Parts: sequence; C-alpha cells; structure tokens
Amino acid sequence: MVSMKAEPINLLLVEDDPGDVLLVREALAERDLAQNLKVVGDGVEAVRYVRGEGAYEGRARPDVILLDLNLPRKSGAEVLAEIKADPALAMIPIVVLTTSESEEDVLRAYRHHANAYITKPVDFDRFREIVHQIDDFFVGIVRLPPHPA
Repeated sequence: MVSMKAEPINLLLVEDDPGDVLLVREALAERDLAQNLKVVGDGVEAVRYVRGEGAYEGRARPDVILLDLNLPRKSGAEVLAEIKADPALAMIPIVVLTTSESEEDVLRAYRHHANAYITKPVDFDRFREIVHQIDDFFVGIVRLPPHPA
C-alpha cells in the first residue's frame, strides 16, 4: 500500500539499539513519502523531546511515537505512563515496538493507554513489513489529532 497523505508525519522513534534504528530508517526510506523521523536513545531524552525541553525547544511535536520498552535511564513503560498522564501530550499516538512478548508488559502498556503493542520480529523482511504497515496506517488511514495552538 502506498501512503495517500500529501504530507509526511513527524515520527519520534525512542530506541537505544542502533541496529533497530537503522532498520526503521531503511524501511521508511523505501516509502514514496519519507517521514520526518527523529530518534532519541533513552527514556529521559524521550520525555524531554516530547515536552520540547532544553535542546529540544522548538522541535516539531511528534505526530506518532514508536516506543521501545527496554530503555536506559527511564523505561519505556515509565515514558508511556508519563506522556499519557500529561493532558497536553496524551493524545499523541504511541505504538510500543519492543522485543518483549511478556503478557505483563502487554497489559501494562495498554493500562497506560498505548495505542498499539507490536513485538519486534527477528526477521528483517518481517520487521520492514511491520514498519511499512505502521507507516501506511498512520499516514494513509488514520486522522491524527491536530497540534494544539
């Protein structure tokens, strides 16, 4: 499926594994419509980025966040809970994209209002396909909430 929306979305990838970052970058680069992808490598930086604090002041607010659970400094579960508890940020869709298949992690993510939970496949082609499907869904199908004025 080819993306149908005219403009790219601002996508924040919160991932500390350089290999996974590269896979997401390559998968998105294959699309006709390149996304505005920003990457942060730990939970503390993720929260700062989303809030536009410090070095991230003036950044484009993310339209969608892809969030790993296993992060240094602050876990993905903590990041998810903190963002979703903030009324100014809670409407940003967050897709948990992690290696964990733990039922407890799945339940915790949805309790904290994750919009989706996806277990990363180990196969590159399947990983790429999943990133393409996320792109298709959020760019070509979903109407994202407007940014606050």
